[in-house]
Amino acid sequence: MANAVVYAFIATAFFIIMVFSPSRQHGRDHRGLNRRLGYEFRITNFDPLVSKLERLAENRGQEDPINSNTSFNFENSSFVDEVDDAYEYFSEGKLNTTLRLYILFPLIDKAPTDGMVSFKELEAWFEHQARQRLNYTTQKEMASRDKDVDGAIAFNEYLPQFFKEDIEKNGMGHGEAGWWKEQFDNADIDQSGSLSFDEFKGFLHPEDSGNEKIQKWLLREKIKRMDNDGDGKLNFEEFLNHAYDIYKNYADFESRGANVPTAEEKFAELDVNKDKLLVVEELKPILGYLHPGELTYAKYYTSYLIHEADDNKDENLSLDEMLNHEHIFYNTVFDESKEDYDDDFHDEL
Repeated sequence: MANAVVYAFIATAFFIIMVFSPSRQHGRDHRGLNRRLGYEFRITNFDPLVSKLERLAENRGQEDPINSNTSFNFENSSFVDEVDDAYEYFSEGKLNTTLRLYILFPLIDKAPTDGMVSFKELEAWFEHQARQRLNYTTQKEMASRDKDVDGAIAFNEYLPQFFKEDIEKNGMGHGEAGWWKEQFDNADIDQSGSLSFDEFKGFLHPEDSGNEKIQKWLLREKIKRMDNDGDGKLNFEEFLNHAYDIYKNYADFESRGANVPTAEEKFAELDVNKDKLLVVEELKPILGYLHPGELTYAKYYTSYLIHEADDNKDENLSLDEMLNHEHIFYNTVFDESKEDYDDDFHDEL
């Protein structure tokens, strides 16, 4: 019964992740369906070779993996040979995913090298790919914004539409100059007035940042959307109506449906000073649930893949199991649509 409940939850959580057979890989919109547990994410590619080819395609203007709804079409690419050793894995425009899995498996099976890929090993693999993508998108954005080529981003380089008088007005509404300036200053750890690469990465990807000021800012923004009475805090009713279901979706998935606290129990646990109100500091333990990023999502996507491919239910993946289910590692369909996108940060540009 427990297994049935777990599978039902996973099916619900990922019902919009469509899996196609390898023969249907090409000519499909790989970003046409919405994927949510509560937020929209870009699923990090399992195979770094695919990431390299997508980036090259993007740089050639053939696609924009970040903003477009078009998938990378290997059959139409004219530059596979330009990526080191990529030609070895292609035949008539088709990626030999079986061969790629043989190559990648020992790279994932490292701690320990025992012929099995554990949850931790696969999670670490996806986290590494996600970090590579975050670094890539940051570097790409930095190259286009750093007008004086000093290796740092000033406020007016990233947001040139705001004039001095806009900043002086300090409007704090969503997308106004003061709203952006607050987040820029949060990211500016050394208070130099400009953002280094790592600071800029935190600015662009606040949900993946370890910067405490950015984390508190995210929570304040989240509270604004949930705080019906405008007191800057969440009472139990506000927590129940706006926050608990988001938390529960992830907690259910994380624990496989077991021992998830009720709304009353979780509220009481978070309410450290027992004043029946939750402030930013008290909500910090569930920030990863309320506003998860790509690094957080690596854990949930790892759980999904292991559940789907773990035929003998030993919570590890053998090479044979991955080969038996290779389509889910390469043909997951997801949505880059901006419809109803709950993005607190980037939709003003």
